[in-house]
Amino acid sequence: MTSYTTLPSWPSAYQETGATAVLKEHNADFVVTEIPLGLPSGEGEHVWLAVEKNCANTHYVAAQIAEFAGVRELDVGYAGLKDRYAITRQWFSVWMPKTQEPDFTSFNHPEFKIHSQARHIKKLRPGDLMGNHFDILLREVEGDRALIEHNLTQIKEHGVPNYFGPQRFGQAGDNVANGYAMLNREIRVRNKKKKGIYLSAVRSFIFNEVLAYRIQNQLWGKQIPGDVLDEQGVATGPMWGRGRPTTQDEALSIEDAIAGQHAGLCEGLEFSGLNQDRRALAAVPENLLWSWPETSQLRLTFSLPAGYYATSLIRECVETTEPERYVPQ
Repeated sequence: MTSYTTLPSWPSAYQETGATAVLKEHNADFVVTEIPLGLPSGEGEHVWLAVEKNCANTHYVAAQIAEFAGVRELDVGYAGLKDRYAITRQWFSVWMPKTQEPDFTSFNHPEFKIHSQARHIKKLRPGDLMGNHFDILLREVEGDRALIEHNLTQIKEHGVPNYFGPQRFGQAGDNVANGYAMLNREIRVRNKKKKGIYLSAVRSFIFNEVLAYRIQNQLWGKQIPGDVLDEQGVATGPMWGRGRPTTQDEALSIEDAIAGQHAGLCEGLEFSGLNQDRRALAAVPENLLWSWPETSQLRLTFSLPAGYYATSLIRECVETTEPERYVPQ
């Protein structure tokens, strides 16, 4: 039986550079700016807040905003979860239909700052964003600069495998192991938020397994018979759930084979109420630029669509370590 207590070492698409670097030595080394679907209109039942946070997770900030506004945490919305050990800029919304909103910009907190506020007709919900812009500084870079830049050039042209990043899986992949135990009724999870985290981790694991198979068999970045393409013409992989996969032929055979290897996960997902969905197998960054501020420092700037991971790009160029303070969320 497959053990899910540790994550596999999923393969890279490009040549190994042998380079190493330190990621997030300081919070300011990892700056994320949300790209919203739109800006607040100035009218409506919801107050949108432009927030910059530093060393705080999104759930915590939402709870602090709710307490300051005197509303339930359920009344605070956001489009995406952002890294804790980073400087991140994102929007929050607060439902205040019949209440005069306070001056949120006066809320002084050591871990985040509210820069502006404006009313809007809609609550922010998960996924309500176009993507994120990243400004990342890698420190203590050791390795062949030419090989690193070769891979970056390839990435700029062809993209990277669209793996779910390690933060999706929890400490040492515990979310997958717990998800397996939950789906097979070995443990009972009553907390809806925790249940959702486990289900997301299991679906992400299956997707990564399909993607890894295609890379190992030189099928990544290619269209094969039976592929389902997204709107940009990129081949997609399965987000497992109820219903048959929409792939056919060779693509279906691959997905069925992976499902057979992880039958306990896939069968559990089918009975969990989640429906089949698709996700692009490749992520193509926009406006990817790089520079060397110092000999041992590499700066990367680029944008990715919502739900895509910057770490999936970085891992194709250098192997990174992070300070001991870092714990994936």
